[in-house]
Amino acid sequence: MTKPSLPDLLHAAVSAVGGTERPGQVAMAEAVAEAIDDNSHRLIQAGTGTGKSLGYLVPALAHGERVVVATATLALQRQLVERDLPRTVEALHPQLRRRPQFAMLKGRSNYLCLHRLHEGAPQDEEEGLFDQFEAATPTSKLGKDLLRLRDWADETETGDRDDLTPGVSDKAWSQISVSSRECLGATKCAYGAECFAEAARERAKLADVVVTNHALLAIDAIEGAPVLPQHEVLIVDEAHELVSRVTGVATGELTPGQVNRAVKRAAKLVDEKTADSLQTASESFERVMELALPGRLEEIPEDLGYALMALRDAARNVISAIGATRDKSVHDEDAVRKQALAAVESVHGVAERITNGSEFDVVWYERHDRFGATLRVAPLSVSGLLREKLFEDRSVVLTSATLKLGGDFNGVAASMGLAPEGVEGDDTPVWKGLDVGSPFDYPKQGILYVAKHLATPGREGTRGDMMDELAELIEAAGGRTLGLFSSMRGAKAAAEELRGRLDNPILLQGEETLGELIKAFAADPKTCLFGTLSLWQGVDVPGPSCQLVVMDRIPFPRPDDPLMSARQKSVEEHGGNGFMAVAATHAALLMAQGAGRLVRATGDRGVVAVLDPRLATARYGSFLRATLPDFWYTTDRNQARRSLAAIDASAQADGK
Repeated sequence: MTKPSLPDLLHAAVSAVGGTERPGQVAMAEAVAEAIDDNSHRLIQAGTGTGKSLGYLVPALAHGERVVVATATLALQRQLVERDLPRTVEALHPQLRRRPQFAMLKGRSNYLCLHRLHEGAPQDEEEGLFDQFEAATPTSKLGKDLLRLRDWADETETGDRDDLTPGVSDKAWSQISVSSRECLGATKCAYGAECFAEAARERAKLADVVVTNHALLAIDAIEGAPVLPQHEVLIVDEAHELVSRVTGVATGELTPGQVNRAVKRAAKLVDEKTADSLQTASESFERVMELALPGRLEEIPEDLGYALMALRDAARNVISAIGATRDKSVHDEDAVRKQALAAVESVHGVAERITNGSEFDVVWYERHDRFGATLRVAPLSVSGLLREKLFEDRSVVLTSATLKLGGDFNGVAASMGLAPEGVEGDDTPVWKGLDVGSPFDYPKQGILYVAKHLATPGREGTRGDMMDELAELIEAAGGRTLGLFSSMRGAKAAAEELRGRLDNPILLQGEETLGELIKAFAADPKTCLFGTLSLWQGVDVPGPSCQLVVMDRIPFPRPDDPLMSARQKSVEEHGGNGFMAVAATHAALLMAQGAGRLVRATGDRGVVAVLDPRLATARYGSFLRATLPDFWYTTDRNQARRSLAAIDASAQADGK
């Protein structure tokens, strides 16, 4: 039998999902197929509306070997598993003569743990799982959530937290889930045969396509023990997020509260002397943390060093002692021991990592008004880790709407440990970049307006001229505005000010769940939505409700961000331009994502307004503009207002 052609397969899949075949999608599918056949690597930028999911799924399914698809957002995981994959598999079946299996796989703590649910969490005495009064009269939010989880456990087939609607608080979920360290293991657990996490792993082992998230991909790379099944092809969608997700997984932290919980859990299982030494170390660590001031620790202060060494040594002794003891009087002894071990091992691991010290780690204090001080440690760079763990023994395709920064792929490639395109070396993975463009006509559909006449934003203080400009733009647009702010304080200040000035409803992130805010924003064209980071990437509102996207300033990292400033300094010490490699790249990525909120469909029109004159006047402005969609560019404020008013009038004439 002749092998079905890729164009025929793609045509069948696109028809099945009711889409339109696009040249960029065809080019992408051919590049993915070529990478899989050659066992090589590709970076593919595919603009919004390209249909990139099918652009990689069709060649992956046609290939027949196991494929792992890793995404950053829950929304895309659900879209793949609930919509794109089922339809594509059915559409390709007549030509492939097989129905490839697919499965979702996440970290263990995303699944309900039946042992925890039925036996109760081995908590500190004062925080039992279901106390009898809560169970009888579930008046508190936590009590109601826990009872709802009990009912849900009898109905759910997956035990996946994301299948629970509406969701529950992190506190409630933590009562009925375990981390991989706390898990007893299927063979030791009374509920092992029914375990949701184990069932998900088994389904993944049998699947041709495994859909997972960046965090689990990072854990698979860092931990050494494989979490994902063996696979020949890795496709990383939303790849612009990968470095920050891997950094997050590789970051350790210590707080006095966390150490205290470890002490309480271990105290029941070890002799008094061993428990006391951990308690003493915990108290001295807490005293040091009370005086901690936020900022990077280029050298570990002497008092912190002593406290961490004491913690490390005491924790090591407790770990040895827990492993050697047995106490049948402790209810559900194995689970109690496993949870205590996990808590103490976590403390030991971070204390030892910081004590050992590494030129490749950054250590800093953070301070929170409610939670006090936290000690954090993160890798200076994850590029070496990604080069070594990601690109070995498999073909890797990295794709996103935002991979070319300043006009080429080399910046993103460098962050993942890759040499510039075309450079070959003994241990340098070779890759090719491809920009398949976008189906949208950006110069005709959108305007990039830079408010060149405004004052340069400072670090503090209100920007009166910026508020006036924002109010005038919103009035010209008739509402229809997504306001993207570089800080929550800026978003709140703008919302408070403009609620007093304008008749338009202004929604503010944090005042309701993100899903509800976006729904309300999409439903009423007069409404504006203001917010910060997750809105820069998480809003998909095609049509007339979003015709003005405003960025209050270029979103550079804060100058006092310990990790970003350490990375910038490191680039400079190695002869590079730290500002461009770190700060400008960070800003470019966010601005490209933010500007991408404007045009989501072929009929969309509007303005992206940047209220920061540096985009027009600074030397790095051209680098940032080269990363944005190719909108028609102006610094003429009257032109921007006239265009917004015309777009608003047109939408109103259409009854929208």
